[in-house]
Amino acid sequence: MGMAKELRGGRARGRARGRAVVRGWAWWFVRALPFLMIVGGLVFDYLSPPPFTAVPMFVAAPLIAAPFFSLASTVRIGVAAILSILALRTSSGTLGAVVPSIELSTVITVSALAVVINQVVRRGNEQLASARVIAETAMRAVLPTPSERIGGLHVAARYEAAQADEFVGGDLFAVAESSYGVRLVVGDVRGKGLEAVGTVAVVIGAFREAAEQEDSLEGVARRLERALAREGARQGGIDPVEGFVTAVLAEIPPGAAEVRIVNRGHPEPLLIHSDGSLDVLVPAVPALPLGMDLGVWTDRADVWELATGTTLLAYTDGLSEARDAQGVFYDPAARLRGRIFPEPEELLSALADDVRLHTGGRSTDDMALLAVARPAQGQPKRRRTVKIVGRDASEEGLTR
Repeated sequence: MGMAKELRGGRARGRARGRAVVRGWAWWFVRALPFLMIVGGLVFDYLSPPPFTAVPMFVAAPLIAAPFFSLASTVRIGVAAILSILALRTSSGTLGAVVPSIELSTVITVSALAVVINQVVRRGNEQLASARVIAETAMRAVLPTPSERIGGLHVAARYEAAQADEFVGGDLFAVAESSYGVRLVVGDVRGKGLEAVGTVAVVIGAFREAAEQEDSLEGVARRLERALAREGARQGGIDPVEGFVTAVLAEIPPGAAEVRIVNRGHPEPLLIHSDGSLDVLVPAVPALPLGMDLGVWTDRADVWELATGTTLLAYTDGLSEARDAQGVFYDPAARLRGRIFPEPEELLSALADDVRLHTGGRSTDDMALLAVARPAQGQPKRRRTVKIVGRDASEEGLTR
């Protein structure tokens, strides 16, 4: 039932695809254009000398309607075009002549063709919408929603798609509670599409197993390396240039006011303190991404203080490499420094809206955001949900 409901919703989104292509005043202009063509054709043909004809305008009207209008509206516009040419030729007394007959048959043929085009476009949109629903369902299964409360920590996560209604990508996040503390990973698989989703599944599956079994964060990183190596061998080898995964792994031990981090070629996480100050967690020793197969890499975790009221923010390069119209990169540290957020979810909502404003809705890469906060004493539990949103969400930025 759930999948059927999603598919019905997908078909509804397919019928609205034209609105997604042309928005605002342009959408209304396209909606009005077939009627304007018919009215303009009537006026032009009535006022013009006999050698001139408005048949091209009557022909264009149903063709314009076909990809954007419903079947009934396309039929109505086609009928209106046919009746218009009939009325004009009847009033001029030339309906039975050769040229007017050819004009009428042309309008009838094109109107019938517009109906066929309308059906082809509609079915194609429905198939595309269904494929998107299936892809989104698969992505949600691979990238499950973490609980909003794990090991006494407040957690929020978000997957921001670069394109509206597109959810298949290579960004990933996961949080697991173990006897060694709360462990998390945020990563970015090189590439897109189903192949990237397959690698995401491998990384998250290996992480969940390793987070429970390995006694060190460095051991978790080694398990991820081995999992990627096995996947590469199964696929006949992974290109070391195209097949790598950047990742940051973190561990918050139980009862300790610290966070341990292993960074494998990933954008540096941020520590946002309760007073608005901020630290960029630059690793002491830079490391290569996972899966590059360039020899054994000795990981070393860096340790940072995680006081109460502090939030750890990890993200993928879809955030830090988002550009505005002038090509300026988005700087999350500069934008967040000095700002205070009561909960991780508010932080991610404000951050997602702000980067959308920065790019003007022109993001070219997906981004995954994960925020984990050590709540202050007495801070209440607040129910939160993880949102998967496209770039068409509301455009409200960070409070300036």
